Order: sequence, then structure tokens, then C-alpha cells
Amino acid sequence: MPWKDTKPMDQKILFVSDYLRRSDTVSGLCRRYGISRKTGYKWIKRYAEWGADGLFERSRVPNAHPATTPYIVRQRIIELRTTTRLTPGARQIRALLQQHYPELPLPATSTINKILRQAGLSAPRQTKKRYDRDPRPLKQSRCANELWSVDFKGQFKLGNGDWCYPLTVMDDRSRYLLGACAQQTTDLPTTRTAFVRLFRRYGLPERIRSDNGTPFASRATAGLSRLSIWWIRLGICPERIPPGQPQQNGRHERMHRTLKQHTAKPARHSMTAQQRCFNDFQTAYNEQRPHQALDMTPPATHYTASSRRYPERLPDIDYPGHFDVRRVAHSGLIYIGNRIVYVSHLLVGQDIGLEQLDERRWDAFFSFYRLGRIELPLHKGGYCRVRV
Repeated sequence: MPWKDTKPMDQKILFVSDYLRRSDTVSGLCRRYGISRKTGYKWIKRYAEWGADGLFERSRVPNAHPATTPYIVRQRIIELRTTTRLTPGARQIRALLQQHYPELPLPATSTINKILRQAGLSAPRQTKKRYDRDPRPLKQSRCANELWSVDFKGQFKLGNGDWCYPLTVMDDRSRYLLGACAQQTTDLPTTRTAFVRLFRRYGLPERIRSDNGTPFASRATAGLSRLSIWWIRLGICPERIPPGQPQQNGRHERMHRTLKQHTAKPARHSMTAQQRCFNDFQTAYNEQRPHQALDMTPPATHYTASSRRYPERLPDIDYPGHFDVRRVAHSGLIYIGNRIVYVSHLLVGQDIGLEQLDERRWDAFFSFYRLGRIELPLHKGGYCRVRV
């Protein structure tokens, strides 16, 4: 049993004092102080050898560390890291050790990484956010408003020190620049307000293509975000390019280069002045600047507004008659045959449609948008989730 919680050192001294006074047997003293006989004899022996200093707790660190990397190896690793011009990583250092010091034991790459971190020469990398890949193939547009592309051009500082996040939206077929909005943030309310203005002016497209950044995508099921869920409710299909492949939205990226050249070098003093600059650029880009891909005609000669008007109230979602409709509970769950299925916390309160494929497999849809497949576990009460 352990020593009493109140001042263990005092308890040890009292125990040894009672033993030296022969007030009781060792077994009796151990029962009185609530410790084992093994512990009692240990402290009696330590007191006899080292006096009162022997009653202090000792370090539990082992005297030997057989798996510790030798000091000379650690020094060579640090030298290779600091004296080499290109600052090699753990794998390169391991190869250099094997090449220059074959007589030394060769540590694992993970050990080298640990030594570099302990020496303050390396920091753990931040894990990247992982998004569900969109399995839908990217389709080319054939007419105006079939596909809009959207992106945030890299943020920059204004003359007054504020950050500007330009939101740009372009019609893919006609290259018509629908909007270049100077925003103070990339959050959902600000971005949604910008899209409401565009939808009221130009109508609704069939698809909107974006990258995997905020607020267009998230780590939720199928990569949906609150913004893309709103698009789906409006009958717009969100489309995402593969991560790390901006060339899939090449037309938009090329427009960004021209936008940056004419509006951000230098940046204007205030957000209002920057927005006026964007408006002037938008007019010139759409109505005056000949576009090579359009036989040297401006985009305005190829664009007309969409016939699909923006509804002030979101339409109800209708599913085919053979679909099983379930409402997503507050925890993002639905239940199928005594099985728990996680759909998405972003779809709480929304109705989703389930199309049964066989006894255990279902396809899950939100409106027309396929979320993924559900494979039910064999046992009742089992848990699963929608997989893209």
C-alpha cells in the first residue's frame, strides 16, 4: 500500500523513528502506516546506509539505455544538417551517413527526425486537410451559364494595412468576368452575399467549378460545405477540381494573372478604392479587351444572362418515388434497419434520398447530388458511414 497522502517524507521519518525506539515490530509498524513489509524494510535499510538523505525519492530513470543512439552518431547527424548548404532532410542525412561514415551504426529515418527535432533543427509538419475526392469527371461547357468557375485570388495588403481577398467568378464558355469582389474575409456569410448579388443579376448556372479551399469545400462527406449545400438547394451542381491541379481551372487562373497585373500592382489604399479598381477592370475585360480564344472579340459579345432566375425562397427537394427519404438527425445520423449510418453534420435537418441496390447497399443522395454509398454492417446496431 502507498504512504499516506499528507507529507510522505514526514511519514517515513516517523516510521524509522518508531522502529529505532522499538515501539513495535516491523510488521506492526507497517500495518500502522499502511505500507507493505517490503517497503518498510527498504526504508530501514536506506536509513542505515545513507541516513535521512536516503529517505528521499530517487530518480526512476534507468542507468543504461541500450537503444540510445551513440553520441558520435548524433553529432554527425547535426553536423550534416548544419554544415551542408542545402539543409538535407532525414532520408538524405541517412544516405550521407552511410556514404561518409560506414563504420558507424546507421539509425532509422524516424530516429534521425527525432534527433533533429530535439536539437531544434526541425519542426513537425502540419498535416494537410484531407477532402473527399470528387469522383465526377470534369466536363467542358458548350454554352454560356452551363459552367461558372470561382476562386479567391491570392490575398494581398491594401495601402491602409487591411487584407483584401478578391473573389472572382467567370463564365467558362464566354470568359465573361461575372464578378470581382473585394472582400475582407473568405467566410461563408460574406461569400454567400456576393453570390446572391451575382445570381440576382445574371441568373443561375448549371454547375459551379471551384478548388478544394474554404468556403467551397470542407472535410465533411463528399467534400460538401455549407456554401455548396446552398448551391445544391438552388439546383446548381458543385464541381471540384482534383487537389493540387490548378490547371484544371486554367482559364480562371489565366484571368487571375491579368487581374493581378492591372489591379494589385500597386494595391489601392482602401477596400472601396480597390473595389472601384476591380469594377473598372471588369468593364474593360468584358467589353473592350479582345480575347484570343474568342477570335479576338471581347467576352461581352458571347455572353447572355441565364434564363434560370434566382428564387427568393429555397425550393423543396423532391425525390423519385422509389427512393426512401430520411431526415438527418441532430448528430448527423440516420437509421437503416437498426443500423446507425453517419451522413454529415452539415446536413442536419435536411432530407436525403436512399436508393436501395441490394440488401446491404444503398446509394445516398442530397437532392440530385450523389453523396456516396452505404454498406450496412452485418450485425444489428452496427455503425457505418457514407463512403464516396
